[in-house]
Amino acid sequence: MAGHDNIFAAPIDKLGDFTFDERVAEVFPDMIQRSVPGYSNIISAIGMLAERFAKPHTNLYDLGCSLGAATLSMRRHIRQEGCHIIAVDNSSAMVERCRLHIEAYRSDTTTEVVEADIRDIAIENASVVVLNFTLQFLAPEDRMTLLEKIYAGLRPGGILILSEKYIFDDEQVHELLIDLHHDFKRANGYSELEISQKRSAIENVMRPDSIATHKERFAKIGFSSSEVWFQCFNFGSMIAIK
Repeated sequence: MAGHDNIFAAPIDKLGDFTFDERVAEVFPDMIQRSVPGYSNIISAIGMLAERFAKPHTNLYDLGCSLGAATLSMRRHIRQEGCHIIAVDNSSAMVERCRLHIEAYRSDTTTEVVEADIRDIAIENASVVVLNFTLQFLAPEDRMTLLEKIYAGLRPGGILILSEKYIFDDEQVHELLIDLHHDFKRANGYSELEISQKRSAIENVMRPDSIATHKERFAKIGFSSSEVWFQCFNFGSMIAIK
């Protein structure tokens, strides 16, 4: 059973970079629900999008799957025959728990959970690819390469679902949305110390892009359409269709 996130509740003398380790994996469902506005809506809609875009006898990828929430949502919605889900994460703690979650639910859709760097995964015969709050943790210089690889592995008409935290060029809007996000976390029971320490720990490992940057990448790669389909404060999700 998932625990309550109190990782940053007490003062930490030497605050290292945020990592998806055993402590985080143990409390991840609580952490992400209380930290990411609209997370449940995004997970539910990923399943709906998968139902619409999945094609028979194709692969669906959940890259950076954490505990498998997006994978399970897709499995619940997919009706097409012969679909296969490949869920990938580089955290052994996440993968171990993800496998337990996947095994707890019966499904006709076969699923494999792979412990690997998503940059090393072959994308083949894909109708759906999900990057759910994952790309922002990759080195900026690696993002275009991964997206190009995804595009090449998608079948025509296939979809990429990309959920991210966003930055904004307008400084006033940028700061307002950060403040609103912090209000959201306070309303969910996080203290000022927790908010401050989490922000310090994650700022070196999570480097968000602007919506415009994402759209420019999609257009340059060759996606025929892309748009934001969900946004709450400075978090949201986009679709890009091949």
